[in-house]
Amino acid sequence: MHPELQAHPEYFEKEIVQIADNVYQAFGFAASNVYMIVGDGGVVIIDTTETTTAAENILAEFRRITDLPVKTIILTHSHRDHVSGASVFAAGESPEILASDRSSEDSLLEETRHPRAVKAMQVRTKRQFGIGLSYPDEIIGIGVGPGNRPLKGMGAGILPPTRRIGGEGETVTTCGIKLELAMAPGESPDHMVVWYANRKVLFSGDNFYRSFPNLYAIRGTEYRDFDGWADTLDQLMAFGPEVLAPGHTKAVMGADTVREVLTDYRDAIRHVITETREGMDAGKTIDELAHSVKLPPELGEKPYLREYYGRVEFAVRAYFVGTMGWFDGNPTSLSPLSPADEAKRFIELAGGTEAVMKAVEQARADEDYQWALQLVDRLIHTGHGGENTKAIKAELLRMHAQSQINCPTRHYYIQSAKELEQG
Repeated sequence: MHPELQAHPEYFEKEIVQIADNVYQAFGFAASNVYMIVGDGGVVIIDTTETTTAAENILAEFRRITDLPVKTIILTHSHRDHVSGASVFAAGESPEILASDRSSEDSLLEETRHPRAVKAMQVRTKRQFGIGLSYPDEIIGIGVGPGNRPLKGMGAGILPPTRRIGGEGETVTTCGIKLELAMAPGESPDHMVVWYANRKVLFSGDNFYRSFPNLYAIRGTEYRDFDGWADTLDQLMAFGPEVLAPGHTKAVMGADTVREVLTDYRDAIRHVITETREGMDAGKTIDELAHSVKLPPELGEKPYLREYYGRVEFAVRAYFVGTMGWFDGNPTSLSPLSPADEAKRFIELAGGTEAVMKAVEQARADEDYQWALQLVDRLIHTGHGGENTKAIKAELLRMHAQSQINCPTRHYYIQSAKELEQG
């Protein structure tokens, strides 16, 4: 395991944190945070986490602070890990549930007009988040949340909004608390941030968390607007927050620190945009850019821009495809051979199955796992080497996973290895 990931269990230890006089953060209980604002005669809940079990645990802790009823639930966006405990917080009450009226490509709060490859996304989601992996041997954290968290009731507590917020946003007053709801697209187009001006607290959803941003999720997403996300970070800074309350990871305290992390976050996104765009204009292919674009050290070494969740290489590929399409500009790429045909010819050129298998063993011995995987895939595509090749691939995936700092990549390798082992 990458040494930086070994510190995640301690970082994500469960706690209720008071981040302002009447504002509390439930941290480490689930993949995402839940916030409670205590007002006159009631409380406001911001986001509701991923499972009903986690929501029950959090509500029990909040009830140690106050037994005031939940009057309002605000959902910063529609991703599963933020909306799935709403029924728990609403139980016995009839709270107003507020959400953005903007659509998101993977919203769980609205009907999808056209069919999607749901099964494929479910499989890939399981791999990305390491669902079903054992703690702490296989999963220790998800990059922006704890690995040891309850999964019972995943998605079970979703409730439809009672009111949608449109336009650029709206100012609401509930329980004597004045809150500004502002549209702020970032990780999803339906993002809505919550500004509590009286306490200088900004609830930012997933527009910021302690990791390089997940500009492309390997579970499968449509293009996330890189420029829009960077612009949103300027919008967040304009509020002048003294406390930044993110959808994942710990709150950031102090006006100067908040401005620094948001500035760096914005600059990291814009760096990837600029380097990728200029490389495209210079005629470089998607693969060349994915291997050459890096964050400068003054950004990449910041603890909140490490690649625990998002990954620069994935972002480069997503920006290329999202703005230019799948064709990389090389005419050879217009009509490539099928994987099976290319593999067959490659194996013949290499001197046959035995020669390729020998190269796999040498690459494994050299800990050159990516090359070994690319070689063994050619044997699998052609059926050469029999079922043994799948066992070899599973072993290589587990070995390759050990050095990964990016949790989605690590989980994807290990979960795919288990699938191969289980047939």
